[in-house]
Amino acid sequence: MTGHVAALYRHPVKGFTPERLGHADLAADGPFPCDRLFAVENGPSGFDPAAPAWISKQKFTVLAAIPQVAKARTAYDEASGVLTATAEGLPPFSGDLAEPPVREAFTAWLAQVIGLQDIRGPLRLVDAPGHRFMDHPKGHVSIINLASIRDLESKIGRPVDPLRFRGNVYVEGWPAWAENDWMGRDLMLGFARARVFEPIVRCAATHVDPTTAECDMDVAKALFDNYGHMKLGVYVHVTASGRVTTGDAITAPNLEPAA
Repeated sequence: MTGHVAALYRHPVKGFTPERLGHADLAADGPFPCDRLFAVENGPSGFDPAAPAWISKQKFTVLAAIPQVAKARTAYDEASGVLTATAEGLPPFSGDLAEPPVREAFTAWLAQVIGLQDIRGPLRLVDAPGHRFMDHPKGHVSIINLASIRDLESKIGRPVDPLRFRGNVYVEGWPAWAENDWMGRDLMLGFARARVFEPIVRCAATHVDPTTAECDMDVAKALFDNYGHMKLGVYVHVTASGRVTTGDAITAPNLEPAA
């Protein structure tokens, strides 16, 4: 059973809009390139750059807590370290995030996007070498099966933007919901190999329309009401390095018992 990569995305800043890519070079035991490199504290989070550790996303400016974050469109240039951000009604922001004054300028710009009513404390951009601000401490790369989304749409009778699910790899060609049974199985992802870790349990971030920034749909409840679970998509761990490109084959695991 083989599907293909319909789209690739990364989220340079945790909780913000995705940036579409044509390809990505996946490294064994590593995360998706330049994904969730930065996070923005909404008041002190307890994150220590000298000893980085996983922290709940509720400590940061993310869609689950602040839907207005979706109004900011971001893109990151890996070579220069320059982040570009735009939002309707504001001048664009662009700067090298390695520079402390640029970080402060970005959070000041972001405060105008969010609005004072949702700011609990000082906004502060944080990062640490080698650290990623993942929703799950072992969620290296996320894959979304577009057929599963279409099946959900058929149940609730309305469109569901796939970008609500904030995945790295979007796949066409797999049967709906087949991915939920693949824990511990291996698959080929372009020219990389990966092992399915576990399904992704969905939260309130999916309730926010990524285009309008409005909280307009209880996706978690829709999943539970129609399927008895709140899962959509899977986390995988890359086990052999390789490039994945839009249009590449992505083979589903062989579930047949060995002869």
